[in-house]
This record gives sequence, C-alpha cells and structure tokens, in this order.
Amino acid sequence: MTQSTVLPPGTILQLMHVRERLTRIKPGVFVEVGPGTGEITALLLELGWRGTAYDLSTETVESLQIRFSDAIRAGTLMVAEADFCTLVLEPQSVDLVISSMVIEHLDDATEAQYFEKARACLTAGGVAIHLVPAHMRYWGIEDDIAGHFRRYSYASTQALADRLGWQIEHMSGLTFPLSNLLLPLSNRQVKQHEADKLALTYLDRTKDTGHRNVPYKTTFPPYYRYVMNRYTLFPFYVLQSVFARTSRAMVLYVELKPIHSS
Repeated sequence: MTQSTVLPPGTILQLMHVRERLTRIKPGVFVEVGPGTGEITALLLELGWRGTAYDLSTETVESLQIRFSDAIRAGTLMVAEADFCTLVLEPQSVDLVISSMVIEHLDDATEAQYFEKARACLTAGGVAIHLVPAHMRYWGIEDDIAGHFRRYSYASTQALADRLGWQIEHMSGLTFPLSNLLLPLSNRQVKQHEADKLALTYLDRTKDTGHRNVPYKTTFPPYYRYVMNRYTLFPFYVLQSVFARTSRAMVLYVELKPIHSS
C-alpha cells in the first residue's frame, strides 16, 4: 500500500486537515465516493477504518485495486466501479461517507440525490465529509476542463445543508494562501496540457479527473518530495488554520450530519 508519487502542495495541506479531523472520529465503516489516486483511502485505512471506495472510471478502479491489493485481500477495503447515487446500499450501514472534489461534478438534481443516498446509508451519529472547490471568483479553465457545475462558498454550502436537511458540524477553508499564490502557474499548466479535454462530455471529463497527468500541477519529479511534504509545508498548514474562515480560500472542507425528523 505504499505510494511514492509526489503529491501537489494543495493536496498535502488538505490531507493534513483531513487527518486532524478524522482523528476526532472513532474508526468504523466508510464509503468513499470518487477516491481518485487513493490518498484519502490510504489515510482512512491507516487510521483503522474499513470500507468501500466507488469510482466511475475503470482505469481509476484498476489502479486502486493494484495499490491497495493487500487491504483488499485482508478484507478491509473493497474498490468498485459504480455510481454511488444509483447504488442500493443497506440502510444505516456505514459510519462515514466521504468525498473529495466530487459533488461539484453533479448537477443540482444529482447533488440532492447524493445527499439523500448518504443520509439513507449513514448510521445514527454517522457523518458525511466532503471537500469542494471554493468560491466562484476562482472559476477558471480547470473548472471547465474538470466538468464542474459550481464552486461553493460558506453561504451556498449552508444554504445547501438547510435545503436538504443537514446540520453542518464543521466547515473550514483550506490551502490559503499557497494555492492562491500558485494559481497562475496552475492555470497555465492546465491550459497547456489539458485544453483538449474541453471537447469531452461532462461525464468523461469527470472520469478523467481521477488520473490526471499535468507536469508541475498533478505530477512532479521524484526529488520534489524533499521540498513538498507535510513537514516542509507545515508553516502553510498553520497559515491555512489561521485563515480557516477567509473567503479567499480555494477549497472548503465540510462535515455534516443529517437532521432526522422526529
């Protein structure tokens, strides 16, 4: 279950916050929607969780099955190609539904369906966690290429929770100011290497987000691990914590629990 890939700095900062929050929750059974390269999957397994990761992409699923072959053999993880929103899951069977950079790919009706599915499968006291791109002022070429429908703000996330019957337990802006500083470089690399994806359907763009290959955006030379890791980036982790409520953050982390009618 080792992973030698050098992660983008924003991803590292996000994972540091996810780790901090997950240590506050007793490990149990999880469902992960859209696991991508499996960084959150690896963190969940490390912290003692067991569960299932669902993705729409055959290529992503096959890659994860190789990466997590030991956990799959041990019975602590299953990876499946499936659409979470249309699955038939056992009611109240999981303690955590988690996704990162997923629900912004859903149209309004499917977004509501996602949360209804999460509500149905969560145990009493279970929690949903999602990370999403933040604030429409940062809408750019990457959103178009990835097939996003929206970016989220604190206000729109609260309105979504109110409309669908969820209670926000924790909400925090992430990656400020590092992602903001790197945004011009990021947009340039995406435009140079992925502009052809604009010709794809929204579904195909979504599937491709799990295995992107953009130099100095999603992939880096191996020696970068010495300058981009959770230890060297710790000062930026402190800064993202200090500015957790800024409207300039480019990523939102949200924990919610469903409100059940009496």
